[in-house]
Amino acid sequence: MNLPSSTLMLLGFAGQALFSARFLVQWAVSEARRQSVIPLAFWYFSLAGGVVLLTYAILRHDPVFVVGQLAGLVVYIRNLILIYRQRRRQRQQPL
Repeated sequence: MNLPSSTLMLLGFAGQALFSARFLVQWAVSEARRQSVIPLAFWYFSLAGGVVLLTYAILRHDPVFVVGQLAGLVVYIRNLILIYRQRRRQRQQPL
C-alpha cells in the first residue's frame, strides 16, 4: 500500500496524540486523588495509540518500530486482562 506521505504523517501524529493522551489522563486522575493512579483509560489510550502507531510503523516498513509497538501491545492487553479478571473476582466474592 502506497499512501501519500502527508496521509502517512497524519496517521503517525494521530497515533502519537492517542498515545500521549494517556499521560494527561494519568496525571489528571493522580492529581485529583492526590496519589499515583493508573486509570483504566490509560490502558485504553495505550492500546489505541499502540495500534495506530503499529499501523504507521508497518506502512513505513520500519521493523524496529514494529517490534517495539508489538511488545507494548502485549503489555497493554495483558494489563487490561488482569484488570478485568480482578473485577470479575471482586464481583463474585460473597459479601
